[in-house]
Amino acid sequence: MPTDVPVAQFMATVADPARRADCETLVRLMEAATGERGQMWGGAIVGFGSYHYVYASGNSGDWPVVAFSPRKTDLSVYIMPGFESHASLLQRLGKHKTGKSCLTLKRLADVDLDVLRQLIEASVAAMAPQRVFPSKKEVKP
Repeated sequence: MPTDVPVAQFMATVADPARRADCETLVRLMEAATGERGQMWGGAIVGFGSYHYVYASGNSGDWPVVAFSPRKTDLSVYIMPGFESHASLLQRLGKHKTGKSCLTLKRLADVDLDVLRQLIEASVAAMAPQRVFPSKKEVKP
């Protein structure tokens, strides 16, 4: 669920300067891909844009189109449609681990930022049919 906590306030709590710098880079990449400013989702996820989902059970909700969270030992980057169709990009990305929709990185210095940008942009494009528009937090050019 989105909160009213400013992203900058949350980012200031990231103690490690290198991890905070990585987070600032992710903010720029995700803002550019979505055209929207980041928003806190819960206490530790910075999300961009939103989409609506409905499960077969009938349960539904909203979630960010792309997001990240600085964890204690790594960065979690949320790529909503998953990675099945991105094998070639993942081969070129650099050091990472994947879950269903979570890309885990130790630090951005370990990956090719252009490939990461492509993964983020592909996620945004894949989620376009489900996006909730308009956002009240659009990035001004």
